Amino acid sequence: MSPALTTFASELLYHGYDGTGGFTGFPNEGTWVIFAIILVPVYIMLAAWFLGKPRDTSSGLLGVGYLVGLTTSMWVGMFILTVLIGVVFYGGPPEPISSVGPP
Repeated sequence: MSPALTTFASELLYHGYDGTGGFTGFPNEGTWVIFAIILVPVYIMLAAWFLGKPRDTSSGLLGVGYLVGLTTSMWVGMFILTVLIGVVFYGGPPEPISSVGPP
């Protein structure tokens, strides 16, 4: 590919934005907001399953299993989808798997 075409393709795909220098990834501000603030009702629900009355430990463990299974399936599914979108539309896998910034 010619340098002019490569520059045009990079400008078209990235709109002049550069890589984030390692800023993206799991422990971002949004991750802390989700786990520290938004999921508080879920934490209360989990505590109520095991601390409330009447207690049913087997149902509580079943609920925890469902939550872990749903969360894992969503995270793994979104990870796979993110990698596929990166490969198809941006020419390579996203930052945690490959180098930082545009190729």
